Amino acid sequence: MDYDFKKNTLDGSYHAVFSMGHEALGRWLLEEIGKDFDKMDTVMSQLGALKNSTQEWRIIGDELTLTLQDNEAVVQANYLFSEDDAELEDNMDFYDEEAVAVCGFEDFAQVLTAWRGFVTRF
Repeated sequence: MDYDFKKNTLDGSYHAVFSMGHEALGRWLLEEIGKDFDKMDTVMSQLGALKNSTQEWRIIGDELTLTLQDNEAVVQANYLFSEDDAELEDNMDFYDEEAVAVCGFEDFAQVLTAWRGFVTRF
């Protein structure tokens, strides 16, 4: 999984660009975590507590949900949990690939650590 973090010096906005199949991780960092160091600490703590465990932990955000289970981190758009698909058009299904990302705990912890370092510096 490749990623790059950038900050727009003109407006102060952050950008997290991830390789295909992991785009939802970038959205999650930007939209749900941002510079919330307490939330970062909570997620990192849960990663350690759930390593090699079958328990599940979930943090539901405004747009995206993070689920930690079976040594995998899954970021998923909240609309995918909806039973009511009537509001989504059939031709929008291909966008679901950008709405879900899965990676192992180690990779996820590295991404979160790198993000924390980036927003701390900038």
